[in-house]
Amino acid sequence: MNFEEYREKRKVPVQKDSEDEGNPPGENEEEKSENEPKPEESEEKKVEEVMEEENWEENFKEHRDTRPRGPCSVGLDISFLGVEHVYGIPEHADSLALKTTVGSEPYRLYNLDVFEYELDSRMALYGSIPVMIAHSAARTVGVFWMNAAETWVDISSSNARKSMFNSLMSFFKENEEVPQVETHWMSESGIIDVFVMLGPKPHDVFQEYASFTGTTGLPPIFGIAYHQSRWNYNDEDDVKNVDKGFDEHDIPYDVLWLDIEHTDGKKYMTWDKLKFPTPDQMQKNLAAKGRKMVTIIDPHIKREGGYHIHEAITWFSMLQEASRLGYYIKNKDGGEYDNWCWPGSSSWIDFTNPEIRKWWASKFALSEYQGSTETLFTWNDMNEPSVFHGPEITMHKDALHHGDWEHRDVHNIYGFYQHMATNQGQIDRSGGRERPFVLSRAFFAGTQRHGPIWTGDNIANWDHLKASLPMVLTLNLVGLPFSGADVGGFFNNPDPELLVRWYQAAAFMPFFRAHAHLDTKRREPWLYEDHHKKNIRDAIRMRYTMLPYWYTLFYHASDTGAPLVRPLWVEYPEEKNTFAMEDEFLLGKDLLVKPVTTQGQNSIDVYLPGKDEYWYDLKEYKIYRGQNTIYVPTSIETIPLFQRGGSIIPTKQRVRRCSALMHKDPYTLTLALNSKAEAEGNIYVDDGHTFDYKNGAYVYMKFTFRGGRLIAKKEKPATHFKTDAWIERIVILGISNSPKVIILTTEGGETRHLQFKHDSSTNSMTIKKPAVNIAQEWTISMHA
Repeated sequence: MNFEEYREKRKVPVQKDSEDEGNPPGENEEEKSENEPKPEESEEKKVEEVMEEENWEENFKEHRDTRPRGPCSVGLDISFLGVEHVYGIPEHADSLALKTTVGSEPYRLYNLDVFEYELDSRMALYGSIPVMIAHSAARTVGVFWMNAAETWVDISSSNARKSMFNSLMSFFKENEEVPQVETHWMSESGIIDVFVMLGPKPHDVFQEYASFTGTTGLPPIFGIAYHQSRWNYNDEDDVKNVDKGFDEHDIPYDVLWLDIEHTDGKKYMTWDKLKFPTPDQMQKNLAAKGRKMVTIIDPHIKREGGYHIHEAITWFSMLQEASRLGYYIKNKDGGEYDNWCWPGSSSWIDFTNPEIRKWWASKFALSEYQGSTETLFTWNDMNEPSVFHGPEITMHKDALHHGDWEHRDVHNIYGFYQHMATNQGQIDRSGGRERPFVLSRAFFAGTQRHGPIWTGDNIANWDHLKASLPMVLTLNLVGLPFSGADVGGFFNNPDPELLVRWYQAAAFMPFFRAHAHLDTKRREPWLYEDHHKKNIRDAIRMRYTMLPYWYTLFYHASDTGAPLVRPLWVEYPEEKNTFAMEDEFLLGKDLLVKPVTTQGQNSIDVYLPGKDEYWYDLKEYKIYRGQNTIYVPTSIETIPLFQRGGSIIPTKQRVRRCSALMHKDPYTLTLALNSKAEAEGNIYVDDGHTFDYKNGAYVYMKFTFRGGRLIAKKEKPATHFKTDAWIERIVILGISNSPKVIILTTEGGETRHLQFKHDSSTNSMTIKKPAVNIAQEWTISMHA
């Protein structure tokens, strides 16, 4: 452990010459030159006291950090014994398995607004989660360094002998050299507060971490559907035409986003009255189709009189708003922190104060946010915080927060608190009934409770598409699964092939949003040639068919902290060849995806894990054995996708223009049989948008296929949930022989014969229209 303690600046007396004390010079002291000025003639000698300056204040370009407590830090060395790979500590545009930092910069955790960020880099990005996970074939462990100050992590690898660690290393052979990863953690301020997660399995670590930072909040189902955004949709006519374009081209979407240009002069929670004269009606028009809208609300507030957030003026008095209430962050001298961001001169709300968060939440009331409706949701951007004239485009470290905490102490958690307050505002707006949806760019440990994040201002090139996979996988490993990257890249213009491949990859990422910079060309899918439009549409429609499976995974994440997308080693922890694999992943435990991320790639090698596993190609129903690398043709229409043998996956094959219109639509169950001709799976269903599920208004069904019988059972009985959704189709993969009769028996004892069709060329069978309610218990029996 290393501690560099807080100090106060002390005054140090100037060392005086012996003559000044009235004493003669010592024996070895030389007589002063006659030309040397006498003490009273020297300007320096006139100063009786000076401030201790060495290593105190710090300069960064034109900025000065006064460091009132002096240079300080805390540090700790942590060694992970018996491992070669560690993961985590996002956010960095780097590999999934973290690299050694010997001879290079350490990994930095410091929330920053970074334009066109570099790849293969340890540089700090928009968010910070100081969690590291170490994995070996023997066990998985993790640490959480709970500190919100600027943090650096050094990583190196070495070998150690058993004799050095005695009983700690007893599971290794005598004198055997074993690998270890050594890490050094250092934060600029704060205390050492470390949580150790002992596993021993990956899912144990996930659950242990969730036990003290929380699980992912269950989002409304529209949040996990497709979102359409750009900076900016110009006006109400533009919104109307974009919405119409999706319908005309039969492409589903759920949410349309508006960036900063929709506001009145960059004043958040306002509207440009010329471009958006009837915002509430615009939202109602979308809502009539089952769709939603998101507007951007950043933490910097324009310093303009009459702006209701900053300093509202009425005919009878000046209301108590942010400025008069003292709700802004203060500068080092105690005045309001005033700097520059999108609106010009701005101040920043101090979200570290619980009272201020409560005040901020109140601003989302429909009476406060004029022109808003209950189908308007929120995007918190620039909340690192981004400060245009600050050091590294962020806030000065000696700015002051609630309780006289310096910004250096809370920097990495500032955006977390805005996210929390905005989230609460949406909940309060509906009287606690409706689930919120709030996207944040900045994040910290615990952000998963409040909503999704995205990976920031990426670039439209193949390397950034490729980098999006390990970035999102890393976030999933450290408890923030609801994440994704801007489809197509934020900066520059993707060619059609890149855009198609990006849609195909992003359709299997938790947060699925297309977004682009103000200066890019428009990218709505129908603006491309028909074959590219079709491939984009197919990728989006694939996402909608998979929503039941996605929603069930989100339920598991909210219940246990399980990641949504996973590196292969999470489910196959002993397969060492997967430990650094980052170009393919598992969606849940039952689907394996390997997106195409290289230009012109017409074929790809896919590794299928699990010695005893079967994997089914969902395009042609071919079956492959695990622990095997296969060759897959990848024409531009192809998304390599495989279902694990032994699993049952729920989908909906009737794709409509948005998820809300599919709520009552029927389900398809796809059974992929394992080597024992068995399979199991589950589904979670609720109303998709309220908190009623917390009072039992849901159904959780478990499906089991064994011995030719498929049984549906209520695994967690709900108290009062009803749905009209039913099962219209059951597809069984890996069934070589066709039965003669299939009989359905319902929980009420009713029996009937079902129609079915067996395809011997693909060893698959489709059972037609079981027509049982998804919340009903039943049994299907096959008879030879």
